[in-house]
Amino acid sequence: MDALRFNKIAAAVLCAGLLIMGFSKVGSFLVNPKDLKENAYPIEVANVDAKNTQVKEASVIEPIINLLASANIMEGEKVSKKCTACHVFVDGGNNKVGPGLYNIVNKPIGKADYGYSKAFAALNGNWTYEELNKFLYKPKEYVKGTKMNFAGLKKTKDRANLIAWLRERSNAPAPLPNK
Repeated sequence: MDALRFNKIAAAVLCAGLLIMGFSKVGSFLVNPKDLKENAYPIEVANVDAKNTQVKEASVIEPIINLLASANIMEGEKVSKKCTACHVFVDGGNNKVGPGLYNIVNKPIGKADYGYSKAFAALNGNWTYEELNKFLYKPKEYVKGTKMNFAGLKKTKDRANLIAWLRERSNAPAPLPNK
């Protein structure tokens, strides 16, 4: 065994420590970090009331009125294929798992001859273009407790096309709203 082996190991550890300290000093000199008095990109955070944090805000979705005039009814028919497993779109058609949707535009919400859930039956108003838009965006969010298991249509254009197609499924289509 070499008599200087311990000295060599100790010298290697000491040199490694000195190198690390030296590089640390050189790095601090080159980078020279400074604490800023204020953020370069200030982020505004609104005060949130504690009681409002428990209530989920309704999703803000794009209005559909402007898109209805230019909606493509043929594309709406393609989108409606997702609905045909549960709904019927012909006059006098029997309800399936879901209610018949013939002449749905401006019809009272949840009042047709169908066994709606309690949450759905409790709703008031009519299926206006905007109400259909909100419902088709996220049905489970629009009517908490609905039996409908459809995730919704995220694309505004798809909702506009479907609503325009639904409008045509009537003996007397509802007039398009003024912009």
